[in-house]
Amino acid sequence: MIGVVANPSEHAAVREFFELFKTPWEFYHSDRQYEVLLCAGEGIFSEKTAKLVLVYGGRKLLFDGQTELEAVPQQDHGRMLVYQQLRIPIYADSVHFLGRKSDFLVDAESRRAVAYLDQSDGRVVARIGYDLFREIGNLLTVGQPAHNAGIPTLELHIALLRDVIVSSGRELVEIPPVPEGYRFIACLTHDVDHPSIRLHKFDHTMFGFLYRAVFQSLFKLVTRQMSVRELLVNWIAALKLPFVYLGVAKDFWLEFDRYPQLEGCPHSSFFVIPFKDDPGRTDGGPAPKHRASRYGAADIAGQLRALHAAGCEIGLHGIDAWRDSAKGREELEQIRRITGMREIGVRMHWLYHDQQSPLTLEHAGADYDTTVGYNEAIGYRAGTPQVYKPLEASRLLELPLHIMDTALFYPTRMALSPSEARRRVGAIIDTAVRYGGAVTVNWHDRSIAPERCWSDFYAGLVDELRSKGAWFATAAEAVAWFRIRRSASFNSACESADVGVNRVGDVNQDLPGLQLRVHRGQKSHPTTTVGAGAPHVRISV
Repeated sequence: MIGVVANPSEHAAVREFFELFKTPWEFYHSDRQYEVLLCAGEGIFSEKTAKLVLVYGGRKLLFDGQTELEAVPQQDHGRMLVYQQLRIPIYADSVHFLGRKSDFLVDAESRRAVAYLDQSDGRVVARIGYDLFREIGNLLTVGQPAHNAGIPTLELHIALLRDVIVSSGRELVEIPPVPEGYRFIACLTHDVDHPSIRLHKFDHTMFGFLYRAVFQSLFKLVTRQMSVRELLVNWIAALKLPFVYLGVAKDFWLEFDRYPQLEGCPHSSFFVIPFKDDPGRTDGGPAPKHRASRYGAADIAGQLRALHAAGCEIGLHGIDAWRDSAKGREELEQIRRITGMREIGVRMHWLYHDQQSPLTLEHAGADYDTTVGYNEAIGYRAGTPQVYKPLEASRLLELPLHIMDTALFYPTRMALSPSEARRRVGAIIDTAVRYGGAVTVNWHDRSIAPERCWSDFYAGLVDELRSKGAWFATAAEAVAWFRIRRSASFNSACESADVGVNRVGDVNQDLPGLQLRVHRGQKSHPTTTVGAGAPHVRISV
């Protein structure tokens, strides 16, 4: 059991941190003994109540006055720390310790110690020079800048804490974010923005298509970013366009319902725009007119019902739901009318989002959100591959977005070659294999059609996810699995030789089970399955 001393203003961040690092903990009680005591900032506690004491703080603490080492504030925010050759960005205050050599945690620039360990009388004290829960709160609200997108910062905070506990000889039990029988979760999602080119006549979308299909394709061929076959596909599509408008040729954009066949599983999620010709609003006024879509969900109702009947999920690609709960209810109700589904998830069009959006979407009746990501990069805006609860919300969960096709390939964004894109995407998948959680992919409706022709890359991405041990789930299924994990609690009445896990709430028998992982000392024991249908599991270790 970990006892936690923290400022009441950080209690929401503390609670969410320990939903992600699912291990036994409680707020500190002075009359109890703990294996581990974690103090964040100034706090009153007795070191004798725990065999391992961790003190986090990004400024000089009263605790530091008890040692001969001087805690020196770092010169500015935004420092980069190095832990086991991994970079950890720190966005708030931090300190380094003069006169202390350490290869445990150091500042990347100065190489000075930002943490140290002391051991005496059978007790270990770890002083770590940043504010853990302030960092967690920042990640889950503001998020990371795009230049740090590739770093799973929140998971590294968890890993560092876990490693200090285990290396000090303490026992640690956790329920990892890994479904039983798999290594991580893969969510294949699709924003349906332009399901038919026939709807676009003499507008910016049509002219943009022609420019990219005819001229940009030739440039990509010369620069070896496109094959001759793809060039011919695009040129033929451009020649067919007049016949598509006349209705005598197939609409080559109207094939988003081909995704389940391409993916080899009926577990993809499609986010559809509720109403056509509505650009929505920003906080400063009307959104750009070209944000408006030429279709609404009712225009493709037949395809949506067929996808839903096949096992796919239909969600809301919201317009104003992120800023107006009343508008959000109207948009959600439109999807309910078409699909018959009651629980609807949301991804906002153009990824519109602010710190109040989770509460607004919750009040609108959304089950979950999957908007938090980057338009211009791939990676971890919230620093994690896990589903989490935004600190402002009470029930709504966030499934972060990690990989988006347009971020990878658009000339005004990352503009990667296919080989470089495979390397970047491979790093995201490897992170999921290492830490668990989900890899959420957004491949737009027309990305497998001319002029993008990104179907071969996408098929390779799906194959890699499958080969690395992914459980393919709809966004709703992934969120449901994390809800079950969040509902699990540890039985603090267990004796030290046993581990008890209490499970409450609804259990979906179709979802994989949870796992229990036990570490003793510096040794990680084999993973043990917690059955998905069992309300209480007691495991001897």
